[in-house]
Parts: sequence; structure tokens; C-alpha cells
Amino acid sequence: MAARKDIDGSESVASFYGKELRWRREEAGLTLQQTVEGSFYAATYLSEIERGTRRMPLDLARHVDGVLKTDGFFERRCEDVRKAKQGAHASYFAPIAEAETRARVIEHWANALIPGLLQTKAYAEVANNATHPLDPPDEAEAKVRARLARAKLFDGPRRPEYWAILHESLIRHPLLPPAEMAEQLDHIVALAKRRCLVPQVLPWNAATQPLMKLSLVFLDFDDEPAVVYTEGTYHGQIVDDPALVKQYHKAYDRLRAAALPPEASLDMIEQAAEDYRDGMQPGRVDRRPLA
Repeated sequence: MAARKDIDGSESVASFYGKELRWRREEAGLTLQQTVEGSFYAATYLSEIERGTRRMPLDLARHVDGVLKTDGFFERRCEDVRKAKQGAHASYFAPIAEAETRARVIEHWANALIPGLLQTKAYAEVANNATHPLDPPDEAEAKVRARLARAKLFDGPRRPEYWAILHESLIRHPLLPPAEMAEQLDHIVALAKRRCLVPQVLPWNAATQPLMKLSLVFLDFDDEPAVVYTEGTYHGQIVDDPALVKQYHKAYDRLRAAALPPEASLDMIEQAAEDYRDGMQPGRVDRRPLA
């Protein structure tokens, strides 16, 4: 049996919270399973909270306070942990940034911007400046750092299966000067060749208008229900109702079917990068309607 790993409460607010939770639980003489009994959460979920790798949901905090008789301590403090783990991310996106690190599969439909997990520093800076032009320099820099740090999940031993459907306009209508746009596309190609990513490009004239308004991100996990995240410029929403998640995923499958195959998509991205390096504007692809 592997030795139990100690928790360093000085690492972060979440670790401090988790260490206190473990101490209170063991002081009460309860196992993880006994502590979550009567809640909707598994023992493994509580274990990850104790290790500081997962946020404490409010309803679970209330449950734990009742079981451990801690007089509302964990309910009061879970908001502090949420704010600490949010970092520079927008409040509506922070839970998704955290969930990405636990996901088994991530599927992304990108209609307006190249996904944050795939962005270069130059692209992230321009995207942030376009949406938040009045950010103080240090705040803007923190947002860019937080966005780029998310890509570390590609370097881990348990990286997710990641699919990204990119609207063709993201490749043909550059957000950056040609040389920097070429670097951005090269970065996507490099990730694909490392098998970190399966890219598909949706042609500009594909019949997908009902799904053009919002980006979609699907997160599937080993030990928790799948969720969908939809996002506009200044808002986001997490959908966890199983019926709605299933309906959204069927729509995503239709997008995937309308997109170019991964190999052809990668060729298009590589060719577009070459065109930008040569000072040319990449031509667009027409999706012919099925007979």
C-alpha cells in the first residue's frame, strides 16, 4: 500500500483549506467515505479537495460542516478558496480552467478566437487587448500568463484527448501581423504533431449557422458527469444537465461531420502558415453541398 502523501498547507490557500479539512476529518475518526455519505459526492472527490487540487462546492461544504460539526467553518472559507483559485481568470471561466486539468476528453468549437489552450503569447495579448483595452499593464500581463499556463496540461503524464474544431475565419482572417500569425499556426501544427491535439477546420460556408453564435467546450471526466461550457465575449455558462449536455454534443457531432478531416485540416493550417510567411493572404475553401 502506498504511503499517504502529506499536504503542505503553505503551498496555496486551497492546500491550507484541504489540510485543515483532513485534520478535522481524522480528528473526528471518519474515513473519506463516511464523511461524504449522504451527499452527492464520491470519496475520491473529497480526497482531491483535501489535497488542494479541486474546489469545494458550497453544498458539499455545508454537508461536511454538518458531519464534522465545524459550525459553518468550511462553508465560510470555501468562497476564499474559490477566489484564490480563480487567479487572473474571469470568475465565470475559472471553474472550467480548473476542470481542464481533470478532464479525460476536451472538445472545443471555436468560432471567434483560437482557443486559449492553443494560443501563443502574441495572440493572447492581442485577444485580451481587444476585449479589455483599458486593463492596467500588470493586470493584462497576469491574464495572459494565466491563459498560457493552462497549456501545461499538454506536458503532463495524463493529458486529455483534445479535439478542436476551428472556424476557417480564424485561419484566414488574421488577428496578428503575418509573421506572428504564421507562428500561431505553426504552434497549432506542432501540438497536433505531438499528438496533443486533433484539429479540424470548418469551412466558411458550411451550413452551421445555428451554432455560430457561441463557442462550445465539452469536458468529459473519469469520475464525474460531463459538462458543456458556452461563452460569449463577456459571459460564460456551465451546463451540467445531462439531457442538455447530450443535446449539445449531438450538435457538436454535426459540426465535426461538416468540418474537414483532421489530415486535410492540418494541411490547410500548414499551408496558411506558409502563405503568411511569404506575405500572401491564404485563400479560402468552399464546402460543396452534398448531392
